[in-house]
Amino acid sequence: MDKYVCTLCGYVYDPELGCEEMDVPPGTKWEDVSDDFRCPLCGADKDAFEKE
Repeated sequence: MDKYVCTLCGYVYDPELGCEEMDVPPGTKWEDVSDDFRCPLCGADKDAFEKE
């Protein structure tokens, strides 16, 4: 599964780990992450992320 990086702060979303802060369980593909997802470090919108 592809990882995605926040272009504002560098946070990396790893699908294998999910994102506990945003209630995204491990194994969740980026495409399945809710559109209202926010970067847990800087609060950027999901559209600020790019494939790593």
